[in-house]
Amino acid sequence: MKIGIVGLGLIGGSLGISLRENKLIDLVCGYDINKEYEQIALERKLVDKIVDFEALKKCDIVFLAIPVNAIVKILKEFKTISKDCTVIELGSTKEEIIKNLPQKLQKQFIAAHPMAGTENSGPNAAIKDLYKNAVCVLCDIQNADHIHQKRAIEIFSDLGMKLVFMDSISHDHHASIISHLPHVISFSLANFVMKEENKKNIAHLGGPSFKDMCRIAKSNPQMWSGIFQQNKQNLLNSINLFQKELQECKKMIEKSDISELENWIKDANKLREIL
Repeated sequence: MKIGIVGLGLIGGSLGISLRENKLIDLVCGYDINKEYEQIALERKLVDKIVDFEALKKCDIVFLAIPVNAIVKILKEFKTISKDCTVIELGSTKEEIIKNLPQKLQKQFIAAHPMAGTENSGPNAAIKDLYKNAVCVLCDIQNADHIHQKRAIEIFSDLGMKLVFMDSISHDHHASIISHLPHVISFSLANFVMKEENKKNIAHLGGPSFKDMCRIAKSNPQMWSGIFQQNKQNLLNSINLFQKELQECKKMIEKSDISELENWIKDANKLREIL
């Protein structure tokens, strides 16, 4: 089986290096508009070879490992591919992408969200076992023909991923709360601290808790601005609800209500039982 990957950054590069070790895969081809990324991907052996876009479309499976806005734009370029080719996008939003899916692609298209990644980007950030034991959400998979469903399930299972099936609307709602909102908070905290403190104080007083909170603030701006745009309404709703929670905390601090604060923190501690 011949695999093509559009986008050779963290997500695409990590996918390539993992698939190259899969015995069912004969060849992993890569393509990126950033030619430096292509060269690094070859040097690091993230892919077997670099091909042009037209050659890549002749693969058995094509993965779209690019920002969500770029996925929407590139879908029209796949209208002429063979019906035997499975197209799998790996974006962090789903509803807007599926809305823009050309009708000719519907039976061979898989919307997948691997819940894996780091704050780093580019092919040098690629990690061999990035996907192992991570969750992969497959959205509206029933719309694709059985052969394409089967291919996607087999590939992600072979990567060691845990599969979750969900519709695109539910995915974007839940992702806005659990994945996208934490990035909003981290970016906001980082910007606030840099406005209020100088570099010396940040370096001296920024302990493990601060570093943990701000780690994802180093994430790719192009990627996350697109995610925020595509999941706008869900994210705005999540921000509004989170602001209410902050207001509750503020009121308890203002009242110096230690007992209420302790109970509120204990409720938050329960999250550790889930994670």
